[in-house]
Amino acid sequence: MNDMMLTYALVIGMALPFGLYMAKSLGDQRSYLDRFFSPIEGVIYRLAGVNPEVSMPWQAYATAVLKLHVLLILLAWLTFMFQGRLPLNPDGIAGMRWDTALHTAISFATNTNQQHYSGQAELSHLSQTLAIVTLQFLTPATGMAVLVAIARTLLAKHRQESGLGVGNYYRDLTRSSVRILLPLAAVVALLLTWQGVPANYQAAHEITPLDAQVEETQRIPLGPVSAMVAIKPLGTNGGGWYGPNSSVPLENPTAISNVIETAAIMLIPVALLVALAVMTGRHRLMVGIGGVMLAFSLVSTGLVVSSERMPNAAFAELSAPGGNMEGKEVRFGTDMSALWGSWTTQTSNGSVNAMHDSFNPLGGMVLIMDMLVNVTFGGVGVGLIGFLLYLMLAAFIGSLMVGRAPELFGHPLETREIRWISLAILAQPLIILGLSALAVSLPGVHGTTNPTHHGLAQVIYEYTSAFANNGSGFEGLDDATYWWNLTCAIALLIGRFLPMLVPLAVASWLATKRTAPAGRGTLALDSGAFMALTAGVIVIINLLGFLPALVLGPVAEALVLAQ
Repeated sequence: MNDMMLTYALVIGMALPFGLYMAKSLGDQRSYLDRFFSPIEGVIYRLAGVNPEVSMPWQAYATAVLKLHVLLILLAWLTFMFQGRLPLNPDGIAGMRWDTALHTAISFATNTNQQHYSGQAELSHLSQTLAIVTLQFLTPATGMAVLVAIARTLLAKHRQESGLGVGNYYRDLTRSSVRILLPLAAVVALLLTWQGVPANYQAAHEITPLDAQVEETQRIPLGPVSAMVAIKPLGTNGGGWYGPNSSVPLENPTAISNVIETAAIMLIPVALLVALAVMTGRHRLMVGIGGVMLAFSLVSTGLVVSSERMPNAAFAELSAPGGNMEGKEVRFGTDMSALWGSWTTQTSNGSVNAMHDSFNPLGGMVLIMDMLVNVTFGGVGVGLIGFLLYLMLAAFIGSLMVGRAPELFGHPLETREIRWISLAILAQPLIILGLSALAVSLPGVHGTTNPTHHGLAQVIYEYTSAFANNGSGFEGLDDATYWWNLTCAIALLIGRFLPMLVPLAVASWLATKRTAPAGRGTLALDSGAFMALTAGVIVIINLLGFLPALVLGPVAEALVLAQ
């Protein structure tokens, strides 16, 4: 428990100064950072042929986001399919089948990194570095860019004229990448290399195991692992170089590397709260949002840790008494494995240092709930965007409760805004439950390893992970099939772009409306009461949508095992 509390304290301690740095990096005011970074960014703008000073309306901003991601998906898709004929492939890995390649390209382009393949066995060094790592930088940078656009449009207390648009996507994207992600990832990669994570372009090594009974060898895949593993947690990406992710000693060799990677998962989402408080001047609002997120995080982590400290009922009288060590690294134990599992689902990261499929049923249920809520700090940028989406709905409900016309920061919330906010929120249960129902009802498509309650939980987890852009899985599915690749691709795309771009549109619509002066009946959005209301809205909506499915899955499994 002390290790977990120290990790929480480490993240908060680092997030305060780093958040101030991010505010300088992402803000519109000139700073001392321009002297160093502007020449680098200028080269990028010239090569891309864009003018970073042109402010875009929200439609142009959203179109630029979608156009870039379509291009990235196409390039990654072709790279994966034809990697067998391309260079930097010392192990002679063949190209992917078209549907697996498409799912992989969409997965990494949506900051999800859901893997229906085993990384070290099915991707070449070129695919890992050119396609995978590139997307792992650009997708979290896009999340930060859209968040900054919403912040300057709606949240800033002293906003300029609304006709100037929401900002320039290419400028926001470049600053997020060059000033934040690249320097931070370089530092983390060096730290991980110091701890023993490989960093080379060599072919797999042939070694003789110490316990070999005959002359046999084993292939150990290598490559520029530390570069990918660094941006994996920092960008809430999640996809590992190796199939078992950070439970593999080559990805996560020591207790120090485990703390580095665990803290990196939460660093930027927490630091963004500090950055937005400085950039917008809404310090009390960001403190309130951070308080709700921290409360959700502590409850979730506490429940998962408590669950995994309980014995695994499937091993009753078959193993030594103690916590549930099935599927966990002895090096990390139950607590640090549970902490990682909780944080990786709270932040849409999806990386693992233990097998989530082996968690006790109630621990696994909390992981699913983390992804359904998806705003307990959440992914880089999109976590706060998602929270603002719920905040908008809570403002609508709260205004009606106090007998006033619905408003947000003095701007009237009307039919158009509420219709799109509702669509963005209700898309989650419609997609997850709809696809899950199809998967379990159509014969021969779900491919679960468990036919009963846990099998249903596996299906729900997979689609929840896809929609929440998380990427982790119970890994009990035969998911490298046309069904899972194509249906998950649908959930990936809708789950990424609808909840991210709808708040951008709503923010722009609200910013063009006349601001009503604050009065005695004005809803104080930065008050403790309103934050409690927002937290209640988040919990109630997700429980109403998913409680029956969770009862049929992990809750029923827990009751059966308890017998």
